[in-house]
Amino acid sequence: MFGLGWLEVGALIVIALLVFGPERLPQAATQAGRTLRNLRRMANNARDDLRSGLGPEFSNFDPADLNPRNFVRKHLLDDLEDDWNNKSQELAPATTTPYVPEPVVDELAYGELPPFDREAT
Repeated sequence: MFGLGWLEVGALIVIALLVFGPERLPQAATQAGRTLRNLRRMANNARDDLRSGLGPEFSNFDPADLNPRNFVRKHLLDDLEDDWNNKSQELAPATTTPYVPEPVVDELAYGELPPFDREAT
C-alpha cells in the first residue's frame, strides 16, 4: 500500500490515535476520505477539460507523459524493448553463410612511413 510496509502502517495508526484520540479518529478518517475523493474528481475533471480543449488531435494525450521519466520510458525505452523483442524473433535460420573474417592488411616494415594525405590535414 503506497510502498509502505506493515510496520510503517502500524506506526501511522498509532500516531493517528495519539494525535486525534479514539473519539475523533473515525471523523478524521471520513473527512480525509472525502478530501481524497474530491481531489481525485477535480483532477479527472481538469484532465477531461484539457483533452476537450485541445481537440480531437490530442485525444490520446495523457498529462502523465509530461513527467520526464514517463516521457523517456514511453518514447525511448519502449522502442528499445520492441527492437530487442523483435530481434529475438528475427534470428537468422541455421542456413546462413558462415562468418568470414576480413582479410588482414599487410603491416608496415620497420622504418616505413604510413601513407600520408596532405589534403586531409
